[in-house]
Amino acid sequence: MHNATTGNTEGGNIAPPQIKTAAEIKDAPEEFRVACEKLVISHAINELHGARVFDEPAVAYAPHPYAKWLTCRVAMEEYGHHYRFFELGKEMGIAEERMLPEKTDKKPLSMFDYTLTSWEEFVALKLLGDLAEILQVEDLLHCTFHPLRNLARMTMPEEKFHHQFGIDFSKELIQDPVAKAKLQAAVDKIYPIIPSFFGRSQSKNSEMYRRWGIKLRSNEEMRADYIQRAEAACAPLGLTLPPLPAEFLH
Repeated sequence: MHNATTGNTEGGNIAPPQIKTAAEIKDAPEEFRVACEKLVISHAINELHGARVFDEPAVAYAPHPYAKWLTCRVAMEEYGHHYRFFELGKEMGIAEERMLPEKTDKKPLSMFDYTLTSWEEFVALKLLGDLAEILQVEDLLHCTFHPLRNLARMTMPEEKFHHQFGIDFSKELIQDPVAKAKLQAAVDKIYPIIPSFFGRSQSKNSEMYRRWGIKLRSNEEMRADYIQRAEAACAPLGLTLPPLPAEFLH
């Protein structure tokens, strides 16, 4: 039977451990350690890949110096998110190559396969994509692996800034009918690919994360919350959301 530090399986119920330092994770139950490693690796890979394919190229699309300055800030912070997860992973004993997309077999999330071609697309990505990231970070704010919890709390203000970036530049774009139409077209293309960001329904990984108190909500619960928040974000801007694929509506 595990003690309160490493988990208690008495009666079939697991009392999640509270792991306060990265060094302590080596003594945690194996499934807890594996779950934390999966999350850290995923964030490290996807933060880096997203910065490369979306944020850095967007600087060239930004229409004026102020927009370029803030886009550079977004890119800097996204690379910084990768670096924080990467450093935490190293402290946990994860091999560096497992956290770099060019050196591992683990693929970035499918939403990053989208090829950015315009400023309006980048604004739509910040408006809707970073809203999804906010939900993911929210679910780690009370994580039983405290270094991950602390990292989430450090990252959250920046994720909120990225979403607000999307709102603010959407407000700028909708002042011009042609630009608004381009933004709406970007929303129509981008929104349907974002719900996959939350993972499959009835996910074994999701069950594992919740079992150990690493995450709080199921993929389905987070996706439903996201859809409501996306609608609330777009309505004041006069933007409409296209229908989602059927698998995301259950």
